[in-house]
Amino acid sequence: MTVPPPPAGRAHGLLRRVSGMLRLSSLRLRLVAVFAVVALTAAVSVSGIAYWLNRDAVLTRAQNSALNDFRDSLQRNAASLPVQPTCTSLNNAADRIGGPDTYQVVLIDTTPDDSPCAAPSNRDVFTLDDVPASLQRAVNTPHTTDDNRYHLHWERIALQGHPYLVAGARINDGGPTGYMLKSLDAERKDLNSLAWSLGIATLLALIGAALLAQAAGSTVLRPVRRLGEAAQRLGEGHLDTRLKVSGTDELAEMSRTFNNAAEALEKRVEELSAREAASRRFVADMSHELRTPLTAITAVTDVLEDEAEALDPMIAPAVRLVVSETRRLNDLVETLMEVTRFDAGTAKLRVDEVDVADMIMACMDARAWLDSVELDAPRGVLATLDPRRLDVIMANLIGNALKHGESPVRVSLRKEGDDGNGDAAEIVIAVSDNGPGIPEDVLPHVFDRFYKADASRARSEGSGLGLSIAMENAHIHGGDITAANAPGGGAVFTLRMPVRPRGADGPEGSPDAAPGIPGQDTSGTGRDGDRHGSTDGGR
Repeated sequence: MTVPPPPAGRAHGLLRRVSGMLRLSSLRLRLVAVFAVVALTAAVSVSGIAYWLNRDAVLTRAQNSALNDFRDSLQRNAASLPVQPTCTSLNNAADRIGGPDTYQVVLIDTTPDDSPCAAPSNRDVFTLDDVPASLQRAVNTPHTTDDNRYHLHWERIALQGHPYLVAGARINDGGPTGYMLKSLDAERKDLNSLAWSLGIATLLALIGAALLAQAAGSTVLRPVRRLGEAAQRLGEGHLDTRLKVSGTDELAEMSRTFNNAAEALEKRVEELSAREAASRRFVADMSHELRTPLTAITAVTDVLEDEAEALDPMIAPAVRLVVSETRRLNDLVETLMEVTRFDAGTAKLRVDEVDVADMIMACMDARAWLDSVELDAPRGVLATLDPRRLDVIMANLIGNALKHGESPVRVSLRKEGDDGNGDAAEIVIAVSDNGPGIPEDVLPHVFDRFYKADASRARSEGSGLGLSIAMENAHIHGGDITAANAPGGGAVFTLRMPVRPRGADGPEGSPDAAPGIPGQDTSGTGRDGDRHGSTDGGR
């Protein structure tokens, strides 16, 4: 039986899926947003136009009907009144014209005793005070250019929050003046119902646009998502990744282009890998082939060097040059063999627990650098590492500082991050000089193979591999080397290595390291059998 996760776990998982969906589907969200904005704009525009057109039609229809009826009723009931009628006659005429189900009226005239009389059909609903002054002026203004001297005028007003239509006209030839008040509440209710209907239609259009955008996004973005996943797999090194192509649209053409590009890339990488493998085999084979004759030549040059004092003075310089170049060639071959081991993954750690300060001192003593270097290395800093590879690293870093920097060259040792067990601690060795420093454009390349800051040094003592090999030896320990310029001047190379490399089991080496090449010795020796390292990867 499967136990369901707790609610908190389900909520966390749901939030993670939603956040992932939002992150991965930003294009879909933008597509939905664009569809929604377009649909909302179109729906609001259409609804607004429809509302105003219907509003105008409804009000115009109601208004025209009421005005025509008022004009006709006024003509029938008030035009027959005598000149200067009594108030009673005006009241009776007002009752005949107006009604509670249609509109209310007020008739105004002068009585026989020349006193004004205003006769409303319902004094509680409509009086002369409710008629706007502007409408009264318009009604009482004669139009002398027309046979009909007085016209029917109207306005829309609001009384106590309710809409009304107010109209007025005066009967020619001294007849009474009549005003009408008609409620527009029914029309307003109809228009409010229309507005709600249009609002609901706009909302439905918005929802429909969102659903349409979702469907379109699923159709359009699914191939794009597959393309992104395929590109990610291709970037991770899966060069056989291909997309399934279906259809003849632009997305299918894009998938077809991706497949062609992936196929071309796979072929190119295979060609480059084959060339690189061939180059490595050539360097390894050449190094092995050169070792045997170099061994014999080295033995001969050692004998010639011992007998150099007894040779003819004209021949001695040539002999010394041959000895020097032979040793340089021997160092280069040993360096190339070390490089091939790193490239092939066969370099192996042979670790031992050593006092790091003693190792640095031994490296400097073997090369007669004790008088040229200031050492700040407290004894008692123990680390499990490969002594030969540490010697190669320090020989390259110190030799590089002596060759390209200026005195004093300083070497400092410290231990950082000790957690009590030593597993999280690391040793930090800094080699600094007082020279001009490293140019900023050279700093990113100081650890590149065969890189030399000065192109004119093509024929120099170094091969451009020393610092690169030092970096490889640091990496095999799980460490790193950084290069920088000190604020006060000079270059600083900092080596950081764990006190105990991951997986190191003792003097026999790391069980995780690749096995060495049988029959090969990775510890190149100098003239007196001292360990040595190339110091030629500098500035």
